[in-house]
Amino acid sequence: MAIDPISARALASTVQKAGGATSPDAAAQGAATSFTDSLSKLIDSVNDSAGTANTAVNDMVTGTGDVHHAMLALQRSEEMLQLTVQVRNKLMQAYQDVMRMPM
Repeated sequence: MAIDPISARALASTVQKAGGATSPDAAAQGAATSFTDSLSKLIDSVNDSAGTANTAVNDMVTGTGDVHHAMLALQRSEEMLQLTVQVRNKLMQAYQDVMRMPM
């Protein structure tokens, strides 16, 4: 399944906003904060995409929208969800790898 170019650009721009701190402790804090913000923005965009898809389907059912618009909205919503699931899977794998490291 291909990732929507608009969604990929939105995620890339969100991730690029990370950083900007000067000291190592501040850099770690800034990276953690911006990473958390990035994940929050990703989840918010998935929720917005799902809401848009629901609205498009409701419009199609009531006759005020067209099938083409509804199908595009549904596909975009599904791709955003798949992107989020893949990010979650990578995060879980990274966490498990870190937990398996010897101390």
